[in-house]
Amino acid sequence: MKKLLFTCSFLFFFLATSIAQTDSTKTNNLLQDLSLADSSQVQLLPNKMIPTQRLLWGPKGFMRGFNRFELTPEKRQNELKLRRTMLGVHQILGFATLGGMVAQGIIGGKLYNGRYDLKDTHEALGAAVNIGYFTTASLSLFAPPKALDERKGYSSIKLHKWLAVVHMSAMIATNVLAGMTEDHPNLKKYHRAAAYTAFGAYAASMIVIKF
Repeated sequence: MKKLLFTCSFLFFFLATSIAQTDSTKTNNLLQDLSLADSSQVQLLPNKMIPTQRLLWGPKGFMRGFNRFELTPEKRQNELKLRRTMLGVHQILGFATLGGMVAQGIIGGKLYNGRYDLKDTHEALGAAVNIGYFTTASLSLFAPPKALDERKGYSSIKLHKWLAVVHMSAMIATNVLAGMTEDHPNLKKYHRAAAYTAFGAYAASMIVIKF
């Protein structure tokens, strides 16, 4: 078990580091492009943004009311640096949360097999996983937008986002069903299925971003 945990930890660290380095290189290239252009020569915002980004960072977004985040090439450089930091933390917390999911799954399996003394441990892990999961999601949802639109066609980023829809839906279902299983034991199998779906889609989304 210790060897397995060590191997998983090493793999999580390796993937997180690789992703962070790739994201850092891309962001540095964008910063260089912005530093060589003025607002009349460069598109400062992508055409497509998710609703949370448009609400905060769109041309008339909430953050534009602050002098620090006026829409200029120089200040967009600062936004992209902030984006890089937020996504870096997003990646690290993401892998930590994935580790928590693995631990919770192991404890949950024992609980389903009659180890009711582990109920409090399972619930504590569940609370920690939820905090990690939704904090990780928030860092992505509210980060400043990238400088350019995504290219058309398939990409690992798009697959990462599609899987995010799946694991977030499953995560919400898992929490809702968790509160219902005590009064409705017949729902346990659905709670377990939702939890496995959340874990599978979440793990896949962390892996595909590497490629």
